[in-house]
Amino acid sequence: MKHYVIIGGSIAGMNCIEGIRSVDPDGPITLISAEPDSNYCRPLISYYLEGKTDRERMRYRAPDFFAANGCEVRSGVRAEKLLPDKKQVQLSDGGVVDYDALCVATGSSPFVPRFEGLETVDETKRFFFTQLTDALSLEQAVDSTTRVLVIGAGFIGLKCAEGLTGRVAEITVCDLADRAMSSILDADSAPILERRLRANGLNLLLGDSAVRFDGCTALMKSGKTLEFDILVLAIGTRPNTALLAEAGAAVGRGVQINDRMETSLPDVWAAGDCVESVDVTTGEAGLLAILPNASLQGRCAGVNMAGGEAVFDKGIRMNSIGFYGMHIMTAGNYFTGEDGGAAYADITETRCKKLFTRDGYLTGFILVDDISHAGIYTALIRERTPLEQIDFDAVKKQPSLLPFGKTYCAQKLGGVV
Repeated sequence: MKHYVIIGGSIAGMNCIEGIRSVDPDGPITLISAEPDSNYCRPLISYYLEGKTDRERMRYRAPDFFAANGCEVRSGVRAEKLLPDKKQVQLSDGGVVDYDALCVATGSSPFVPRFEGLETVDETKRFFFTQLTDALSLEQAVDSTTRVLVIGAGFIGLKCAEGLTGRVAEITVCDLADRAMSSILDADSAPILERRLRANGLNLLLGDSAVRFDGCTALMKSGKTLEFDILVLAIGTRPNTALLAEAGAAVGRGVQINDRMETSLPDVWAAGDCVESVDVTTGEAGLLAILPNASLQGRCAGVNMAGGEAVFDKGIRMNSIGFYGMHIMTAGNYFTGEDGGAAYADITETRCKKLFTRDGYLTGFILVDDISHAGIYTALIRERTPLEQIDFDAVKKQPSLLPFGKTYCAQKLGGVV
């Protein structure tokens, strides 16, 4: 009987368990998680700060998920070293776990550039915002008089700022990029979000960031000086690849895997934010670190670990975000289309819809404050559906299943129209 070991208990790890159990209902599973409780949905930590959810409702699976699936959970313990020749994992508490099939789902960690004088900011006043423990600590550190400086106007920084709105006296968000959410929004869509952020009280400093700290004073690139009480570092994250890299696995920006989620090491799989996978819109491997991909990758790895057959071959970049009631969805590859413009664009002061195509396929979209029917666009990208097979002119404006025709519906939906 196989002994399965999973390192990392978040979304990819839990879906790996479900993948294993879909093939092997009995094989023992050991889960190793550095977090004391990993059964929660990380994107919800800002909603916890806002008071819109609580720790129970944040759970990704039922409280008895691990027990119900026959898992031994080693929580609060880190995997320190992987010994592939011995098929062993050495743990931070001195223990050793043997495996027959191993999945590494170690996720990512906050990236911290070198800031002069960062060490002068007291550790009790410096925070990240990627785990529930960060949200819990930040919650205790602020009150109605607190001035907060958030470095990074991406997903993490802006969700943290939204979560703190109404709890603190002042929030300033800065970023060297000239627009908010610069990794996914373009020059047409970003200003719509920026207006919403400022309308809700955020001080946005774009094209500017801290270059030096002196205690709770930040000297900015622009020459401005900012006083703060709490600092949140939200510049970005990097894949946790060290464990596999030190064991000799092939690693680029992330762990390199095939479409079965196998690493270059025998009987070792990987899934989630720590891996590189192929983007179907470009055919190139890269970091596709989002929850839906991690979920699919984890299940794929689990099925194959247990001797089943599964592939992950529909990876795309995709984001679904809300800020102060404004909903944003983006997917696929579209910045390459900026020079030539979008295939379709409908832009107002409060709304943006842009569709990008290449070589007869829909490759990406940006939707701001109108995300209706985004699932249809996402399916067209994931499935690599030739646009000549559908009435794309109709789909651009009012997407529904009717423009897809009977042939497409028969192939994808069993003939449902």
